[in-house]
Amino acid sequence: MTTILVVDDEPELVRFVRRGLEAEGYQVLTATDGADGLRMALTKKPDLMVLDLRMPEVDGEAVMAGVLARCPATRILVLSAAADVQARVRCLEQGAVDILAKPFAIRELLARIRFRLRESTDRDPDEFMLRVGPITLDVRTRRLRVDGAEAALSEREFLLMQHFMRKPDLVCSRSELLSAVWGYDFDPATNVVDVCVRRLRAKMTRDVIQTVRNVGYQLQIA
Repeated sequence: MTTILVVDDEPELVRFVRRGLEAEGYQVLTATDGADGLRMALTKKPDLMVLDLRMPEVDGEAVMAGVLARCPATRILVLSAAADVQARVRCLEQGAVDILAKPFAIRELLARIRFRLRESTDRDPDEFMLRVGPITLDVRTRRLRVDGAEAALSEREFLLMQHFMRKPDLVCSRSELLSAVWGYDFDPATNVVDVCVRRLRAKMTRDVIQTVRNVGYQLQIA
C-alpha cells in the first residue's frame, strides 16, 4: 500500500487531508509539527510527503532539508500560504516535486499526488541521470560519479554541481551561482560559492571545475 506522510501544524487541515487520502486507498501518516514530521519521514520512509511550508519552531524548509539530506529520493509536495516567491523557488530548487497554494481543493491535491506518484514509477531511470563526459550525477540520490569514483553530496554541493552540469563549458559568475543555489542577491562580501566549490573539488578524482579569474567558475572536460 502506498504510504503518504502529511505534516501540517493545523490539526483540522491534517484530518481533512487524511480523510481524503484514506478514501483513495492510501495509508496515511500524520504529524502536526516539523520535528515530529522530520523524525517520521526518516524512520517510516513514505512514498510521498505532503509538507506545510510555514510551521513554528521547525518550519517546512528545515524539514525538507533534513529529509532530502538523508533520503534524497523522497518526493515532497509543499503546501504553502506564503506569497513569497523566493520561498517557493527555494523549495523547488531544494528538491520539492510540487507546490500547492493554500487554500486548496482536495480534488486538486489528490490529482497532483496521483500524478507525482505515477511519474516516479513511469519514468526511465536514465532520465534522472545527468552526464557530462566522465561525470554522472543522479538527481534522485545526489550521488556524483567521476571516472568511476563515487561520492555523496550535501544539498548545496548537489545544487551547485547540478547547475554546472546543466551548463557545461559555460562560465558561471559568482552572482549567478549565489542566486541559483542559495537564492541570494549578489553580495560581493560572501565567499560561500568558493567554499562550496572547494568541497566539491575535494570529492572528485580530477579538477573539472575551473576558476575563471575575477568572474566565477566553469565546468570543463579536457
